[in-house]
Amino acid sequence: MSATGVVTGAMALAGRRFADLAGKRIGIITNQTGRVGERHLVDLMTATSGVKLSAILAPEHGFRGHAEAGAHVKDGVDPATGIRVLSLYGATRKPTPAMLRDLDVLVFDIQDIGVRFYTYISTMGLAMQAAAEARLPFVVLDRPNPLGGTDVAGFVLEPALASFVGQYPIPIVHGLTVGELARMIKGERWLPGLDRLELSVIQMTGWRREMRWPATRLPWVATSPNIPTFAAALVYPGIGMVGELAVNEGRGTPTPFSLFGAPWLDGRAAAPRLQALGLAGAAFEAVRYTPRSIPNVAADPAFAGRELSGVRVVVTDMQRYRPLEVGMHALAMVAGEA
Repeated sequence: MSATGVVTGAMALAGRRFADLAGKRIGIITNQTGRVGERHLVDLMTATSGVKLSAILAPEHGFRGHAEAGAHVKDGVDPATGIRVLSLYGATRKPTPAMLRDLDVLVFDIQDIGVRFYTYISTMGLAMQAAAEARLPFVVLDRPNPLGGTDVAGFVLEPALASFVGQYPIPIVHGLTVGELARMIKGERWLPGLDRLELSVIQMTGWRREMRWPATRLPWVATSPNIPTFAAALVYPGIGMVGELAVNEGRGTPTPFSLFGAPWLDGRAAAPRLQALGLAGAAFEAVRYTPRSIPNVAADPAFAGRELSGVRVVVTDMQRYRPLEVGMHALAMVAGEA
């Protein structure tokens, strides 16, 4: 339990010594974030008598989180436990019948960050479909939404634009936990074939919707190579979109998504323009920086090795900061300059 009393679904399950899964052959979709205190849930499972962990299914970035964005993840064996690791970000992004053939239940335990285009929630939906087709129960271990449950912002996805980086008709910053989202995916029939899915959510206790991550006092585990801190997660929904233009969005620096720049951008002019908008919880500083190649994190960031003029985003009030609002204003400014 954390200092504030927040108990995640994984903590609750481990506290019951996995009694909910007794006698079942378990497949778990997880990565480096699936932790209970200092230990990984997989390590706890394999150390508990009577628990039959048969397979680990790995999303984008891999089971240990070392693959950078977009890099294919290979099948393998976890050297720490000897459990087979099956990739859901390689030849397939949906569990195949062969992957599920020897399982009795499929468990999902990944820390999401509350943004529509973060792919873990797409992996969850496809796995729900596969579990329904295989008639396997699907169990979600709930975890906090790091951005909280009250900030909901951005356009709802249009169905014609659905893809692996946007699979559900939800806002960009959606305000849901993975457990809540799983129930909505099934209940709202956002994906076909889920009517017969046996879905259960092991809920958290102690989490409140107004909590952003620091209020949980849970340790942060890098959710992907370029989200090493909660600070990166907080600015990512907005500045991540700025990177869709011919701009470096901080990849290749120690503070990804906290700054953006380009050879043609005048940071000394841009920062005061953004500052003048009076955006809540945010300040803007002109910077010059040089992105570098960082193996397994950002091997080929935009404008690697070139000194860039740009803007640093400074969060002055975490509770008032609205990441998408900041990102949309930055995007509009950059698009106008391009």
